Amino acid sequence: MKLGAFSISLTVKDLQISKTFYEKLGFQSLGGDISHNYLIMKNENCIIGLFQGMFEKNILTFNPGWNENAENLESFTDVRELQRELKEKGITVQTEADEATEGPAYFTLEDPDGNQILVDQHR
Repeated sequence: MKLGAFSISLTVKDLQISKTFYEKLGFQSLGGDISHNYLIMKNENCIIGLFQGMFEKNILTFNPGWNENAENLESFTDVRELQRELKEKGITVQTEADEATEGPAYFTLEDPDGNQILVDQHR
């Protein structure tokens, strides 16, 4: 199963302080918008999202259709197909992508320990 680019989405108290901290660890801004309370940062193949006031907990994030540089992949498995495969395997999906749509969509689930997982397709 190809889930796409992986990152961890961190809920932060102060976006500017967190940005400065992760820059000291060698991360550079890859995307996002600090005025909208989020940044995507990268250090080699490690990607983190910093989100202020958007989520209650940290989230494991997968982006079908993107590589680790947020570049479109020529071939990928659509988020709705991934959702169907997981449901067929007995995985409970908390927030479902609308199967009748095409393009951008997402679904969420939790692992057995309550860690949130977001599968978020942007195209």
